[in-house]
Amino acid sequence: MSSRQASVSWGDVLLTAFAPAIWGSTYIVATELLPPDRPFTAALLRALPAGLLLVLFSRRLPARGEWGRVLVLSALNIGFFQALLFVAAYRLPGGLAAVVGAIQPLLVMGLAWALDHRRPPQLAVGAAVLGIAGMAALLLSPGSAWDAVGIAAALAGAALMAAGTYLTRRWQPRMPVLALTGWQLLLGGLILLPMTWAFDPPLPVLTGTQVGAYAYLSIVGALVAYALWFRGIARLSPVAVSSLGLLSPLTAVLLGWALLGQAMRGLSFVGLVAVLVSILAVHWAMSQGPARAAELQEAG
Repeated sequence: MSSRQASVSWGDVLLTAFAPAIWGSTYIVATELLPPDRPFTAALLRALPAGLLLVLFSRRLPARGEWGRVLVLSALNIGFFQALLFVAAYRLPGGLAAVVGAIQPLLVMGLAWALDHRRPPQLAVGAAVLGIAGMAALLLSPGSAWDAVGIAAALAGAALMAAGTYLTRRWQPRMPVLALTGWQLLLGGLILLPMTWAFDPPLPVLTGTQVGAYAYLSIVGALVAYALWFRGIARLSPVAVSSLGLLSPLTAVLLGWALLGQAMRGLSFVGLVAVLVSILAVHWAMSQGPARAAELQEAG
């Protein structure tokens, strides 16, 4: 029975990992295929249509007492997080923004410790620190610019995403995954709407390629990816799920190397291995506590 549970758990890990891997592909789509200088428009068109489709498909409203929680989750996971993400992306080199975002697993561990009194395993803490170091080796360049507003946006975005991941698991609204995903994307898109109107110029006439790129961001990058992400949060430790977020910049680097010919130094490969080891170690460490408790219960 234990081996069966472990295999199911690692299957859930693999499915959840597809979400940040998909998000890693959006960098090339945004920089190579979309109209420039419209970050909030890209975030809005990624979230709002996908949310509307899922809400219409699921036909499920939040329970009367859950609207407040769903709105908070929508703001944390989609609305304000996406806004801060693109502010950081436009003001910081991608590598520096990714390294700052890599603190999310540590933030989730801190929330679980402070609010649920769950002290994280030392191995998980060490693995999370290794992930940050690996991301720095993979992405940082000596000339990275430390823009204060960009750093603040990246830190705030990482904190919001960590809180959203933790609270999604802690609250677990009584809704199917697709309905919960749809409402978060829809409400998060509505939060992004006034930001888009205030800060982005109007869209030009779009080419077929640009329409296809926006459709990819919405259908694959939001609808599919966030459904897998929230499914993973419901089944896995929020710390373990947050560690998978490191796969997003890692995928972006690999795609840039494979498709755009971007160079990777020897230190980059060391960082890549360190990030992968970090993710596996966090998942292994977080699975040992429940597994050990189950063994002791069966023995007793």
